[in-house]
Amino acid sequence: MTVTRLRDIPGIGVDAVGDAADAAADPDFLRLENLDTDLRPPAVAIAATRAAIDDDAANSYLPFQGHRSLRAAAAAHVGRIAGRGYDADTECVSVAGGLNGILNTLLATVEPGQEVVLVDPVYAGLVNRVRLAGGVPRFVPSEATPDGWTVDPARLAAAVGPDTAAVLMMGPVMPNGLVLDERHWSALAGACERHDAWLIYDAAMERIRFDGRPPSHPAAHDGLARRTITVGSASKELRLIGWRVGWVVGPAPILADIKLVGLTNVVCQVGLAQDAVAAALDAPDAESDVAAATREWRRRCDTVLHQLAGYPIVRPHGGWSLLVDTRPLALTPGALSRLLFDRAKVATTPMDGWGPSGEHYLRIVFANEPVERLTGLGDRFRQAIG
Repeated sequence: MTVTRLRDIPGIGVDAVGDAADAAADPDFLRLENLDTDLRPPAVAIAATRAAIDDDAANSYLPFQGHRSLRAAAAAHVGRIAGRGYDADTECVSVAGGLNGILNTLLATVEPGQEVVLVDPVYAGLVNRVRLAGGVPRFVPSEATPDGWTVDPARLAAAVGPDTAAVLMMGPVMPNGLVLDERHWSALAGACERHDAWLIYDAAMERIRFDGRPPSHPAAHDGLARRTITVGSASKELRLIGWRVGWVVGPAPILADIKLVGLTNVVCQVGLAQDAVAAALDAPDAESDVAAATREWRRRCDTVLHQLAGYPIVRPHGGWSLLVDTRPLALTPGALSRLLFDRAKVATTPMDGWGPSGEHYLRIVFANEPVERLTGLGDRFRQAIG
């Protein structure tokens, strides 16, 4: 019998579609189901990884909290964006990827039965980790408009109450590309203060914005600085997916608890990868590197939007993916995914379990296929459904 903590945790769907596409072994398939990218990681990170293979110190569990080089680079990186200083020794810990950091943070901040506020739709992996930690997701709906996704700041703040342990926000939100800004942080500041709630900020994609503006970080708001825990990752912005390195940055007292959870959970990070991530974060061209990648991802996004202009798609404001509302097509997301797979060789993910509204949407990832291949997407949709 399934243990209680797993009974309300569905899969994420990506694995099933990805396995089926792998099994087809057909290079003509468009791989739009998984959050991968074919854009190369920073050259400095690749060089540092190769060097680490011959470094005995990299083949070690120690230090458990992460290499000093990585913690210093991550603390400085978050500090630059948030406009605040963080101590690498007491206010930063390395983790085995961003989602390991999310789970560790939830386990350190959420008592069983307490609520965690999220927007809807949202990545199933975040929702599932809230449940795994014993928390109760409380969803605030986002609205799809002709210009993209929005969420009402006042409605976000109103969702924070006496049973709230944390607000878990991501910007841009995966999978819909919703971007949060100062209006949302201002509204949440008072609510978090009144109810003594943490703001957990998933910063994995914060610089992947299509408006050219810098990230909006909640810790930059004076009312949230001492309540914000930032969880970052090398996987998206730096394209270091297989390195499995992330970081958690925040006030020293709660970081001590998050470190303890880490010692009890994954224990440590990939030794061969940590100096590589530090080098990528510290590189003189780090910002231009992410900006160049973002420009290419936006080209691909614009191509998909153009190709599917006649279909009910919602424009993202950042990130690696966009959503198709399948209701006007009189199809479920699962049915549309199967038609695209079987008739048009397109792998996409239905969003069942990705928040209450997930059952209405199909996700298309545009980060892993070049523009030349995406240009045929409209024809493939017509082949699948007309």
